[in-house]
Amino acid sequence: MTGKHVALVTGASRGIGRGVSHALEQAGNVVFATGRTIDLAATPTYVPRRCDHRDDDQTFTVFEEIAAIHGRLDILVNTAWGGYERMSDAGVWTWNDPFWRQPMHRWASMVDGGLRPAFVCSALAARLMIPKRKGLIVNIGYWAAQKHLGNAIYGAVKAATDKLTADMAVELAPHGIAAVSLYPGLVRTQAVLQAAKAGVLDLANSETPEFIGRVIAALAACDNLPARSGQRLVAAELAREFGVRDVDGRTSQPLSLETA
Repeated sequence: MTGKHVALVTGASRGIGRGVSHALEQAGNVVFATGRTIDLAATPTYVPRRCDHRDDDQTFTVFEEIAAIHGRLDILVNTAWGGYERMSDAGVWTWNDPFWRQPMHRWASMVDGGLRPAFVCSALAARLMIPKRKGLIVNIGYWAAQKHLGNAIYGAVKAATDKLTADMAVELAPHGIAAVSLYPGLVRTQAVLQAAKAGVLDLANSETPEFIGRVIAALAACDNLPARSGQRLVAAELAREFGVRDVDGRTSQPLSLETA
């Protein structure tokens, strides 16, 4: 894929989504960015839209606008994710509780607010990509798909994200469209920075949210993109391969199943 792309980044109000959307714009792409509370300040190449992706009608409206204006979509990055909301309940930290003590809202926030929007947006994106026979769909995965991290619901949803991506890749292969599950490292989101200030996290091997966007921009432009479709890719490993550096000029050490 060459030239300027039309991209959509979901869940771009903050965190990884916001970083990815700005990095893709800085790479010369036209970027639609969605979020429930997203700042609506726009530029000619950055188009923010308020959207709650738990509501299909709101999602459809965004895709209709992209189709009406550009007639195509080249990159979709699914970062919409409600799974980190209400990690504490009534002042009690419940994120790491065993499954029989998990609050029921956590299932809804991860499945309805994360996995389902990735499926719906990918389906709508495919309808725009297939006629052009090109495109890239990126789902944000993590090592919780392969080992216990945090809680059982989190692991189930991340495993489902990887499987959804792999099966989408099989069905998209005849149409020249790639789908990948991208694993970030420790990303310096606002929540992570707050945890670091409290002494909970060490940021020595971390990356900015923009770093993920830079990696995605390089991935979209690589010559062998179809061969990577269906894979679980580690952002920091791709950065080394493509020569991508973070905004501060650094590159983080790739995490592995053992070190995550």
